[in-house]
Amino acid sequence: MGVLLLPVFKTIALVLDIYVKIVVVEIVLHWLIHFKIVSVNNKYAEKFMDILRKLTEPVYAKIRSKIKPFADFDLSPFILLLVLYFLWQLLNVLSDMVL
Repeated sequence: MGVLLLPVFKTIALVLDIYVKIVVVEIVLHWLIHFKIVSVNNKYAEKFMDILRKLTEPVYAKIRSKIKPFADFDLSPFILLLVLYFLWQLLNVLSDMVL
């Protein structure tokens, strides 16, 4: 049974890893736009940011519904990263148990 579960755990861990990278890139690009290092008028940056926003905003909205922004600072990306890290560690432990 463990032989069948290991690829499933590894695939889920890979998807989590990719999503963590998407969230980090979205955060960094948001900061670069905020500090005017990247122009908002750049059509490629705008399109890329739109794609990232479509991938992350549904999850952020669910987190924001539970935890409101604190002093105009949105904690949802950081909370999402913590949850993803927790799930990744859980998958690693479960895959070690399967072996």
